This record gives sequence, C-alpha cells and structure tokens, in this order.
Amino acid sequence: LKGGFPEVQDAEKNIRIKIHQEYFHSLLFRDIVERYDIPHPAAVVDLARKLTEDVASMYTLNSLTKYLNLMGHKVPKNSVADYLRWFEDAYFLFTLRIYDASFSKSNANPKKIYCIDHAMVKSLTSGILINSGHQLENMVFIALRRLFSEIYYYKTEKKQEVDFVAITHSKEKMLFQVCESLLNIKTRTRELNALRQAMGELGVSKSVIITSHEEETSTWPEGTIQVTPVWRFLLEMNAGSFTQNL
Repeated sequence: LKGGFPEVQDAEKNIRIKIHQEYFHSLLFRDIVERYDIPHPAAVVDLARKLTEDVASMYTLNSLTKYLNLMGHKVPKNSVADYLRWFEDAYFLFTLRIYDASFSKSNANPKKIYCIDHAMVKSLTSGILINSGHQLENMVFIALRRLFSEIYYYKTEKKQEVDFVAITHSKEKMLFQVCESLLNIKTRTRELNALRQAMGELGVSKSVIITSHEEETSTWPEGTIQVTPVWRFLLEMNAGSFTQNL
C-alpha cells in the first residue's frame, strides 16, 4: 500500500474541512440569518469569512463597513455592529477591546477578533492566508477565555502591544504575550520590551510569553517573565495549575 498513509491523511483532512464548512454555513443561517430575519444573508457570510481569515487582527466598524460596501453590500454601520454581536451570541467569533480605565475610550479604539475553533479557521481559509502566529494567538485566547471572564489587549504608553490582559476574580491583572519563537533577536527584544513596559505601567510583577517550543524564565527590574511552550501552557491551564504557578 505504497503511499497509503498520505492518502488517508488527505481523506481525513478533506472530511474535516467539509464538516467545518457545513458547520459554518449551518451556524450562520440557523443561528443568525433565520433567527434575525436578515434580508441580505450574503453580507453576513462575507463578513464572517473575512473575520475568520483575520483572526487575532484589529478591526474597526468603519473598516468592516467599508469592506462590505466594496463587496457590493449596502450595509449600514449599525447593522455591522449587530452582526458582530450576533456572531458572539452564537459562540462563533469574539471581540476583544483594549484595556483602558475609560469604557468609552476602550470602546472607541480598534478591536481584535478571535474564533471559537482555530482548526475551523484552517478549514475555512486558503492555506496562503493562514498566519501561524495568529493561529497560535487564537488558540491561547480560547484557553484563557475558559478561565477568565475579563480579557483585553493592551497598548503601552510607547504604543507597544501586549496580546492579553486577563483579570482574575480578585481583580488581579495577568499579562500574556504570544510569539511563535524568540530566536530572532529583534523579535525577542520587541516582545520583552512590550511586556516590561506593560508590567511597569500596570503594576504586574509576573507575566508570560507563550511560544511554540521555547522555555525559560528571566528576571527584570519590573518582575519575572516566564517563557513557556504552548503544549505545556494548554495542559496546565486545563489542569488548573498554570495560574497557581505564577
């Protein structure tokens, strides 16, 4: 059976893609289009596809409305806001706001988008469009969402971005950065500097960088930064022991 094993893999991949695509359309039409009696469902589908392709990326209502208009959908901005809320109600796509003491400022800033299933993202998008770093970030977001009801992203005073600020029940802040690899010195410097700035500004003494494979712990004037591979992070998060070790 020469070549049989790759053929089995291809068959399983095709089945997975078909299941995800069927679920995608069923979710949109059953939970959104039919429930809210949307007269132009194509706009909902096109928006959902764009956001799925852009997981872990920034968006604004204006940019999404402009995109739909360019696609030929005459959809007002308030309808786009409704679609986003319905995606979240359907437990499909989730919006992340910037961390700011002012709700109005937080709500006015660009937001980030995440999908409930990173595997479905791979099935719904072209391989050319898949950003493995964004996929990793999406995976981490879903894991954090199981434990924290309040999650934000953060921009430091020097405009450095930290992927996640998670707020515990006791209102303690926890910082998480996601980066596939820290081997590149420029990448390492950027990610560490962003966390250090955020730690100083938010008064956080411990933070985490989640990578594909790397693991280390470093101490800085602002506090301790733990680098951990995603497999360990996910296992310990599921066991409830990760946050206890921080």
